[in-house]
Amino acid sequence: MKNKYFQIYREIADDIRAGTYPANTKLPSEHDLMKDFNTSRETIRKALTLLSQNGFIQKIQGKGSIVLDAKKIDFPISGLISFKELAMNMGKEHRTIVEVLELIKPDQNIQRHLNVTGKDKVWEVYRVREIDGERIILDKDYLNHSFVSNLTKETCENSIYEYIEHELGLTISFAKKEISVVEPTEEDRRLLDLDGFTNIVIVKNFVYFDDASLFQYTESRHRPDKFKFVDFARRNVHH
Repeated sequence: MKNKYFQIYREIADDIRAGTYPANTKLPSEHDLMKDFNTSRETIRKALTLLSQNGFIQKIQGKGSIVLDAKKIDFPISGLISFKELAMNMGKEHRTIVEVLELIKPDQNIQRHLNVTGKDKVWEVYRVREIDGERIILDKDYLNHSFVSNLTKETCENSIYEYIEHELGLTISFAKKEISVVEPTEEDRRLLDLDGFTNIVIVKNFVYFDDASLFQYTESRHRPDKFKFVDFARRNVHH
């Protein structure tokens, strides 16, 4: 049978999704899988490679294959999506807790990121995102007051993007994103359920309107185990 390894891959992937093989446990050895599926080592290895490439397992030298959490939330890198849209797409329980909402004089860091001066006013919004009862994202948003003159706690709890597009009638067009992994700060530990994690994933967003004006700078701080950052890349080869 030509694609036996693919069938084995699908079967094990389904078992991981269903929790038959829980996250952070080990898959049976190659030898045991050969017996279970009555097939060659090469076929099992091909299936395991596919599982590894698709984020179901992590192969660790000398330890075998460790099962990863397949219930992670797909976070589209190339899309521009609000937290509310993301949570609704997943059909998960979600809540936004507004920790900070104030008009500030931007410091040099924010001036640089938002292209504003010290004379400008900027909204500073800190929101903790809770999914299924766990606080796993801290969003720190900075919005140029000259574009968004009024922000309320209700708007911030619901969706700032919805407000900008529906109430203000502005078109959010594109963003530049930077992703990095850092050690959590005291603030991260205070506001998020970090459960002993020693790093967090930061996605920095510079968000523009359709006329190319930069109106928002966001630092989205994520607990690392809950997301996989997904993108589909196209290779454009010009001959």
